[in-house]
Amino acid sequence: MKKRTKIFYWHAALLLVFMTAGCTDGNDEEPSHSSSPAGESSGINKAETASAAEKKEPVNKDSHHISADKSLSADYSPLQIEYARIWLQLGENQQIDELNVRRIPAGALVNPDDHTSARYPEDVTQLAGSRLVDGSVTYSSNGDGTIQIYNVPLRWESREDTDQGVMKEVTEEMIRHTKKVSVDTGDNEKIRRLIDIMSIY
Repeated sequence: MKKRTKIFYWHAALLLVFMTAGCTDGNDEEPSHSSSPAGESSGINKAETASAAEKKEPVNKDSHHISADKSLSADYSPLQIEYARIWLQLGENQQIDELNVRRIPAGALVNPDDHTSARYPEDVTQLAGSRLVDGSVTYSSNGDGTIQIYNVPLRWESREDTDQGVMKEVTEEMIRHTKKVSVDTGDNEKIRRLIDIMSIY
């Protein structure tokens, strides 16, 4: 009986040793397991850094486009650049000899030759070439890269040719129906050419 008890205790003790060893091995592995994610996370960080570096590459490639815009800003005012970009995008004739810019204040008559005409509700700018065939662009800036286009002719019919009250109606319609347009950045060389032939009144 004593032998059996001893054998039982010996087995129990042996089992306990194995269990303790198992627990200890688990504890030993845990730090290495936790260090593994740390290693992995540092790998992710490297990957993120690499991808961040890769993401910067296109920006650097495009930086010449940005610097080109900066070079424009260094040589010309924001308004000169705006006028040229708008004509480049919307002007009927791109082969003009001069680009005339006329700034018109809010409250001015849409048709300056007719006192019955409606008045502009805001400051507008009119761009035109030196000839009627060059066309014109009349607009107001929204200050966010977009403009409102007013469909206003460069030259109006004489008052004698217009029935009484018609001019007021026509010009009010022009004010009500403006068109919103996003302005493109355009080509820098073409913008420079337009600014060089620009006259602002």
